[in-house]
Amino acid sequence: METTKVAVLGLGIIGSAWALNLIEDGLNVRPWNRTPQPDFPHFEADALRAVDGADLIIIVVADPQAVESILDTIEPKLGSGQIVVQSSTISVAWSKQFAERIEKTGARFLEAPFTGSKLAAQARQTVFYLAGEASTLDDARPVLGRLSKTILHIGPLGTASTLKLAMNLNIAAIAGALNEGLSLCRQNGITDEAFFDALHQNVARSGVSDLKEPKLLARDYSAQFSVKHMEKDLRLALETAQESGLELPETQAVRSVYQQGLAHGWGDDDFSALIQLLEHLPAS
Repeated sequence: METTKVAVLGLGIIGSAWALNLIEDGLNVRPWNRTPQPDFPHFEADALRAVDGADLIIIVVADPQAVESILDTIEPKLGSGQIVVQSSTISVAWSKQFAERIEKTGARFLEAPFTGSKLAAQARQTVFYLAGEASTLDDARPVLGRLSKTILHIGPLGTASTLKLAMNLNIAAIAGALNEGLSLCRQNGITDEAFFDALHQNVARSGVSDLKEPKLLARDYSAQFSVKHMEKDLRLALETAQESGLELPETQAVRSVYQQGLAHGWGDDDFSALIQLLEHLPAS
């Protein structure tokens, strides 16, 4: 495995954790980022050099437009023997468009969104949702397995993106209810400790509430999963639903809350920061 060449394109919260884990494992890793990070271990300033001869190319950036800009740059260097693992959260339509472009070069494509925030990525606890050919997944598994606790092969192209968006709209809705429940208790003299003690004994307890409890208690809104990225995912979920003739009224309502958060300038904060919309903020 030490001879496997992996390009990690995108050194945000997740990409940087993945790259560091693969470097720690002794793989030949070429990390690249649109905003240069020269102090990052083994950083490659040129995306074309990063992907040249790479066995596996992992793309993990913010949105479809960012993926498209990367493909515009690296496409001339893609070819037979390479696998492009597209792990950004995008829609089905975008995923199919990117797969077609990549496969025309002779490279293979895996749709590989994931669940798990910063802490999970650092601890190699990511869960991958994969769509594409089983043989391509088998060839990518030795690397992806180093980054994850579970790899789920969902089905043909498009199914993994749809499932990822479905998971994220659930997370956003649960987080919204958590914020409103905690705010209701705070407003009526119930301590945070009492609220979470009760929640721990209630069926409403969730992975989201366990993850966000320490942040809400400390009012620490440093990003594990940012407001702007979740708002983007909710928009893509609504677009995907519309394309299939489905309405998602609750998701539309939740997205409006995220849009308010963006209007307050909290786009780079963790989505738990949206609890501030329920607090009595001083007039600006």
